[in-house]
Amino acid sequence: MFDKFWKFHRDIPATRVFAYGLSNESATVPGPTIEALRGVHTDVTWENYLPSHHILPWDPTITNAMPSSGGVPTVVHLHGGVHPPFSDGNANSWFTSGFRSTGPTWSSPTSSYPNVQSPGNLWYHDHAMGLTRVNLLTGLLGAYILRDPYLESPLFLPSFPFDLNLMVFDRKFRVDGSIYLNSTGNNPSIHPQWQPEYFGDAIIVNGKVWPRLHVQRRRYRFRILNASNARFFRFFFSNALPFFHIGSDSTYLPKPVKTTGFLLAPSEIADVIVDFSDSPTDSAILLNDAPYPFPSGETVDATNSKVMKFVIERQRSPDESRIPRQLFVFPKPSLQSAVKTRYITMYEYTSPSDQPTHLYLNGKAFEEPVTETPKSGTSEIWYVINLTGDNHPLHIHLAHLAALEQREILELEKFKDCMTRLNDAIKCHVDDHAVGKKDKVAKYERGWKNVFKVKPGFMTTMLVRFELLGPGNTTYPFDATAEPGYVYHCHIVDHEDNAMMRPLKLQP
Repeated sequence: MFDKFWKFHRDIPATRVFAYGLSNESATVPGPTIEALRGVHTDVTWENYLPSHHILPWDPTITNAMPSSGGVPTVVHLHGGVHPPFSDGNANSWFTSGFRSTGPTWSSPTSSYPNVQSPGNLWYHDHAMGLTRVNLLTGLLGAYILRDPYLESPLFLPSFPFDLNLMVFDRKFRVDGSIYLNSTGNNPSIHPQWQPEYFGDAIIVNGKVWPRLHVQRRRYRFRILNASNARFFRFFFSNALPFFHIGSDSTYLPKPVKTTGFLLAPSEIADVIVDFSDSPTDSAILLNDAPYPFPSGETVDATNSKVMKFVIERQRSPDESRIPRQLFVFPKPSLQSAVKTRYITMYEYTSPSDQPTHLYLNGKAFEEPVTETPKSGTSEIWYVINLTGDNHPLHIHLAHLAALEQREILELEKFKDCMTRLNDAIKCHVDDHAVGKKDKVAKYERGWKNVFKVKPGFMTTMLVRFELLGPGNTTYPFDATAEPGYVYHCHIVDHEDNAMMRPLKLQP
C-alpha cells in the first residue's frame, strides 16, 4: 500500500490516494488485478508504506484499530476467497508501516490463498477494524480472478481482450481534487465523525470518473463489481441492450439468465455478457436509477445516474465466442442438508433525535463472545431478520450461501418491540409474523453466492454451506477451525465499522 496521487479525471486535479501496487510509481486505483489458477497456490506478502497519519477524517469513538506508535492500520481481505483463518484479513490482524504496530490477531505478513474453489470472481480490499470505510475510500481495493482453463475453455465465453473487469464506485471531490468525506457526524455529540452512509456524486469505473470505452460490435464479458461503500446500483443501458448473467459473486450460475437491468449491492459481483452486435445505436450509456440509501432514499440525478459510455464500432466484428445454454452444475441448495438452524437479526439504534448511532447483528457488539459456531463440512439454515429501514448486503466469510425465500414480516412494529426487549425470534413468535408476501429471489441470484441483499421488514431464508462446492473434493484443505476464525457482516462498510459485524468460529 502506497501514498501517492492519482488522476481520476482530466478536469479534476490529481487526488491523494492510498493505492496497491508493486511500487509507488506503478500503484493504481483500483489495484492490480491478480489472476490465479485453480489448484495453484498464491502467496501474497502485503506491505504497508502508508504515512503516520490518515488522509481522511476518522472517528475515535467507534471501535478502531489503534496503533501505539502512529501509522495507518491496514489488513487485506480476499473477498469470496476460501482460505485459512490467518489469511482471511481478520479486522484485528491489522498492521502499520514496517509492522511497527500490529493488531492482537496479526500473525504473518504473508497471506496464503489455496485457490481450491471453483473458478470465478473475487476482490481484495482493506478490512481494518473501524477503518474499513475510510481505507476503501482512499483506494485500497482490487480485483482477483480465479481461472480454470480445463473447465472454462469448453464454454467459449468471450476472452481477452474482450473479458474486462469493471470496478464501479462513487466518490465526492473537493475543488482541489482531494477526496471529500464529511468530518462531522450526524450525531456529533456521540460520534464526532461517523455517518451511517457515504455517497458521492461522481461515479468511477476502473479509476476514472464517467469513462468511455470503445468496443467492437461483438460479445464482451464484463465482471462488474460494486466497490462502493454504501451505494446500490441498478444498472441498465440507455438503448435497452440486454445482459446475459453467467455468474453471481464468485460462482458461475447453472445457466445464463437474460435481463435488461439488475440491482447490485456494495461488494456484489455480476458476471455478464453483453452482445454489442445487437445494438440498435452506435453508442450506449450504462445508467443507474437506484435510490440512495437503498431502497427508500433520494432519487438519482443527472450526474450520479450515469456510469460510463460505450462507443460501438459500426461494422460487425468476427466473434467465435458464444453464450452457452448450460454453465456449471453445482449441488442444489437443499434445506434437508442443514444440520442446524439460526436466527440472525439486524438492528439499528438511534438517538433521541432519531439519528442512527450504531447497528448490531443479534443485538451484540463485535467484541462479545462468539455465538455462531458452525461445524466445518456442514450446512446450516440462517433466517435473517431485517428490523431496519435499509437493505443490508450480508457477507459471510469463507462460506457459500443460497437465498431461498424472502418473506415479509407482518405487524412489524409489534414484532420489533418484542425483539428489542427479548432479542429472541422464537419467543417473539417469528413464525406468526413472517407470513406476509413472498418476494421471489431474482433468477440471476439463485446460484451460490457470498453476499445477499436482505430486504427491510423481511425475513430471508438462506442455506449457508461451510464446505467447498466442488467439482471434486469438498473438504477444506486447511484447518478452518483455527484462530482467529472468520466473520460475517453487513457490507455497507459504514455499518460494518459501527458495528454490524460478528465473529464466526468453525468447529471440528
